[in-house]
Amino acid sequence: MSGAPHAESRHASCSCGQLRLIACGDPVRISMCHCLACQRRTGSTFGVQARFPAAQVQLQGRSQVYVRSGDSGGQVSFHFCPDCGATVCYRAASLPDFVGVPVGSFADPSFPPPRVSVYEARRHPWTGIPVDAEHYD
Repeated sequence: MSGAPHAESRHASCSCGQLRLIACGDPVRISMCHCLACQRRTGSTFGVQARFPAAQVQLQGRSQVYVRSGDSGGQVSFHFCPDCGATVCYRAASLPDFVGVPVGSFADPSFPPPRVSVYEARRHPWTGIPVDAEHYD
């Protein structure tokens, strides 16, 4: 994860601000995931993440890494702040050239909505999904 910030940079951080991330350019995918692991990770009924090319992402500060197997069996490494515990990014072993960033860590209400919804079989029925999103069980 390296890359120089420029005018179209997006800034993300943990809750205390110690761990920060700069993502340059637009995300290649914004998705919402209803899997049980994302529900546990976020403490919500789903997780929303933006995927960026790894070369366009710069992580700053100290992080701890938690590695888990996803519902599909693949390994995912989550970088979180050792002080406040907030996840700032993750890397899936199956997508080594990309970095996922939880959209909430950008703290930007104008961030574009997700266009993909996955693991909908585990979705809480009252959870809304953007009308034009692609749907996957």
